[in-house]
Amino acid sequence: MKFTYLLLCSFLLSSMHSIAQDNKRKFDPTNARDGEDIEYCHQHIKMAELRNNPDYIKANKESELEFQQKIKEPAQKGTIYKIPIVFHVLHSEGVENISDEQIYDCVSILNRDFRKQNADTANVHPDFLGMPADVEVEFVLATKAPNGNCFKGITRTNSPMSYQGDDGGSQVGAIIQGNDVYNQSWPGNKYLNVFVCGEIGGAAGYTTNPSSWSATSMTNGIWVLHNYVGSIGTSSLGTSRTMTHEVGHWLNLDHPWGNTNNPNLPSNCFTDDNVQDTPECIGVTSCNLNANTCSGDNAYWGFDIRDNVENYMDYSYCSKMYTQGQVNRMRAALQVSSTGRSNLWKASNLSATGATGDLYLCKAEFEADRTTICSGNEIFFTDDSYNVVSSWLWTITPSTGWSYTNGTDANSQNPSIIFDNEGLYTISLNASDGAASDVETKNNYIRVLPASAVLPYWEGFEEYTSLENLTNWEIINLNNNNAFTLATGIGYTGNKCARLVNYGQQPSNVDELISEPIDMSGIPETGQVTLSFRYSYRKRTSSDYEFLKVFISNDCGGDWSQRKTLGGNLLSNQVSSSYWQPSSQSDWETIHMGNVFSDFFVENFRMKFRFEGEGGNNFYLDDINLYEGSSSDDIIVGVEELGANIDMSIYPNPTEADVSVVFHLNKAQKMTAQIIDVRGKVIESHLLHANEGKNTLILETSKLSQGSYTIKLNSASASSSMPFYKI
Repeated sequence: MKFTYLLLCSFLLSSMHSIAQDNKRKFDPTNARDGEDIEYCHQHIKMAELRNNPDYIKANKESELEFQQKIKEPAQKGTIYKIPIVFHVLHSEGVENISDEQIYDCVSILNRDFRKQNADTANVHPDFLGMPADVEVEFVLATKAPNGNCFKGITRTNSPMSYQGDDGGSQVGAIIQGNDVYNQSWPGNKYLNVFVCGEIGGAAGYTTNPSSWSATSMTNGIWVLHNYVGSIGTSSLGTSRTMTHEVGHWLNLDHPWGNTNNPNLPSNCFTDDNVQDTPECIGVTSCNLNANTCSGDNAYWGFDIRDNVENYMDYSYCSKMYTQGQVNRMRAALQVSSTGRSNLWKASNLSATGATGDLYLCKAEFEADRTTICSGNEIFFTDDSYNVVSSWLWTITPSTGWSYTNGTDANSQNPSIIFDNEGLYTISLNASDGAASDVETKNNYIRVLPASAVLPYWEGFEEYTSLENLTNWEIINLNNNNAFTLATGIGYTGNKCARLVNYGQQPSNVDELISEPIDMSGIPETGQVTLSFRYSYRKRTSSDYEFLKVFISNDCGGDWSQRKTLGGNLLSNQVSSSYWQPSSQSDWETIHMGNVFSDFFVENFRMKFRFEGEGGNNFYLDDINLYEGSSSDDIIVGVEELGANIDMSIYPNPTEADVSVVFHLNKAQKMTAQIIDVRGKVIESHLLHANEGKNTLILETSKLSQGSYTIKLNSASASSSMPFYKI
């Protein structure tokens, strides 16, 4: 019978050749299961690409000869081969970022099917009763990365490459560079690498047969769509056996009709899968148990027999078996050394990859369902330690301002906590397996926002020395590179603004700046609210297409609604090929948004500014102004209250050292104190949390030049200023 023994070539290592998938391949319904808009498998397509490569054909002869010798040897039974497996989840923060539980479910299904422990083997068509066979192969999640560090058999990589499946090698390259465990190659002769993506070139899954072409390459693995992994989460029972199908290919099985064509072609009767006890067929895309599509079965069976529609290697929805001939072929594949398959199950490799089955605690880990909340909200913590934990001890710093809830406490595996006080909280988990323990600490992990600010709201960033570790402004840096920072000497109003250094960054950067809560519950339903802000930006090249997107939330940031998008030339049609920063007010644009409607007139309104960069130029943000009424080019800081004065005094005046500012307030509130020179330039700005009654602020003036200055106090409801002289 015809024999094919192949494996996926390396896409990315410089020492390897590169074979890419068909760029933007069009959907071929003849290669899909009935009712699906995804082609089920691209194994035969990948194999056809390889067969056109003379270097591959030449390099693969050794493994072909070795396999032919192994398949002739008597089949060994009773030896269970364990295979270390790693799932590399490539995602863009979407549904493709499947849960650990979905992956565990997939591994369970693989082991069930390969050990013939699936109950539906008893329900095969009567023609095939007694034929389902135990492969005696088991898959174990690796617990050691190539550098020996422990992990749980799953890596995660945040990259837009998840949906750019025209080149699987590029996807693997993104995983190597950006995964959260180990940033070098995961050898294919040590791990079965599974790449879970959002799009893989139009298929539900693909791999190729084993060969010596790239035995040690990481691309010696399996690509699969997230919704064809396991039976839960984004997947389903109907798609749950895709990995069983693809692992069959990875262990040298072809489709029952051969390895060249799509199913349902009459010509498939003249090709073969090199397995005697699988009847000849053209392949099915449904569950037609009465299909008998080829008449060449007599040589083996002695009579014409129906198709083995329930075979895992067909396209049916009712697959449930491997035959003994397929088992013999897969087990022979695991004896071949030139492909790297025989190294996988060796005791030394199982020990090196942590796939012996002897589990212990190697890493404490946890996550929270959210890390930024309004005061009084609840956070649910999940223990994510691996691989065995028997006890937990949680520590929260500071130790006050929060409380456990829902019957949980410091020793619960998954506690829930209500945070009442504004601040940044550090969370620690001490996990133990009874013999060993490990501590995971996340500094400033939880941000509890301050009490809601009031309208009118203005943020000019003048009162800060840094944007890091603030409770009222949250910085999100998804790519872990340059984030929003404070810029001095550049602002439109005053001396400061928020800056994102986008110049020189790699493409596909996402950065966010998110506000504190703002109380708009007093606005009548028929009222009008305007959100204004100023920004400065230039393209780096004329072809740059970057985005500023503005979102608002009416539940303290739980859900967001997009309200403004500026992209490409709408963001700016001007180009600066060098590092950009504004030099005058004419370099700034002012945006007025009148689409903050009554659904958002709540006590915990928040706004988010999201910049999506492609390596263009820098972005600057200033004068974020939220106020009741129609749009205004002037900063609205309280029209009715602006004339109100704060009772204040300054001494000594003149001064040659420090100056004391004494003022009285009717209620505690946040304020700013500014020192302004005779030209109106803000020299210093300080944020105050002033108390009700008398307050005294001492300002150092030793660094000021001799001359006249003004001290200005600002709050949301009042403003007052007084001159002094530095001698």
